Amino acid sequence: MDRRLTVGIRRWSPPVGSVLLYLGLAAVLAYAAMGLVLFVMQPRLVYRPTRDVAFTPAQRDLPYEDAVFRSCDGVKLAGWYVPAEGARFTVLFCHGNAGNVMHTMDAASQFHEMGLNCLVFDYRGYGDSEGTPTEVGTYLDARAAFDWLTQTKGVPAERIIVCGRSLGGAIAARVAAEVQPAALALEGAFTSYADIGAHFYPYMPVRLFARYRYNTREFVRQVRCPVLVVHSRDDQVVPAVFGDRLFQAAAEPKQFAEIAGGHTDGFLSSADQYKEAWTQWLDFLANRDPDGETSSSSRPKTTRGSF
Repeated sequence: MDRRLTVGIRRWSPPVGSVLLYLGLAAVLAYAAMGLVLFVMQPRLVYRPTRDVAFTPAQRDLPYEDAVFRSCDGVKLAGWYVPAEGARFTVLFCHGNAGNVMHTMDAASQFHEMGLNCLVFDYRGYGDSEGTPTEVGTYLDARAAFDWLTQTKGVPAERIIVCGRSLGGAIAARVAAEVQPAALALEGAFTSYADIGAHFYPYMPVRLFARYRYNTREFVRQVRCPVLVVHSRDDQVVPAVFGDRLFQAAAEPKQFAEIAGGHTDGFLSSADQYKEAWTQWLDFLANRDPDGETSSSSRPKTTRGSF
């Protein structure tokens, strides 16, 4: 080429501002796409039910009866009632987000050993319960289980301890806020769905895309019964800070029991400490008079600590 023809010809390059604009736009689109995926996938992440119920309390040599009842919106629910001789209290146990009622047998066995009746049940979409799980549905299901205890079994509300583990903590707290049970027990529970999501995904707009609330802390603030918070310092699924915050939100009387072990097995690996915490709490509840008062010597600790 004639070198003279190249004079004045310049290579074109886009302005720096345009490049930054394109990069920013691409980042926003990628971010929005990730948020959309999380939004769509949430039901599968939150609810992980198992339909097959392969064994019953009989395999643990536990006495039991089938509990079949309906929620107020007509969904048929199933569970097991495990009685204990001479029981002072009955535990309504709300399990976590995975599995089904057969995975609650370790908990039912421990409650039975502590001399407690226990009702374990499946939310809609889990085990033999009909339907598909939803947040509102889980609340209705737990309330139906409570009503089954009071109406079918004739258990006084003031003799029912509503207990929830992990996701079940939010569900149990919601029930306890609506009724007046003997107590509420929260085990490995989080403060809210958005809080736990933001903790693990601080770079994502979790609160903006959250499809669920499960606001345990707000429910706890509405509760007017004694509260027991059990949490492991080793919990990597729901870190102990969430248990601390729930304890702070609860009104007196309240107790924090620190155990060790993982999120799903801490109550087993720390069985002695776990049972001791419950035993002390049960003694406190048994010593309360009808007006909810108790002697100063039997009041539970209100400071965090391990047993």
